[in-house]
Amino acid sequence: MSGYSIVTVERQHTAVVRATVAFADLQTAERVARTKLAHALPTLRTEQAGDSFTLCRAPKDGKMAIEPGVIVARAFDSDGDVVCSQLPAGRVVKRVLVGPFDQLPQAWPALFAWCASERLKREGTFWQVYGPTAADPARQETTLYALLA
Repeated sequence: MSGYSIVTVERQHTAVVRATVAFADLQTAERVARTKLAHALPTLRTEQAGDSFTLCRAPKDGKMAIEPGVIVARAFDSDGDVVCSQLPAGRVVKRVLVGPFDQLPQAWPALFAWCASERLKREGTFWQVYGPTAADPARQETTLYALLA
């Protein structure tokens, strides 16, 4: 079994910090965004309604547009760097990755290769949803989604 499935997802409101960064700066941008979210979330006119995630757009010129964020209950007025956004609705390829976060750099190319082998056209937006932090990193769950065209 490949571990990949095609499912339909619903649009979800999110609170995010948008950034366009070089690949080498992805981890730093994530940490900065998570700090800003932690400070802003209690003051927003919404509440966290789901897990943390990072949405990405297809890389361009060696940089990637990212939206580290959290799923929230409803839309809200933006507050500084923390803005209201959405995870997209539609057909996606989904895979649950179990293991430490350092597996993510290999997991995405494998998912994209699977899409190509199945002749599935990707839209270019993809995201990873982080499950609850596991005491044992080998049991950490991260769900990968790639929006289909």
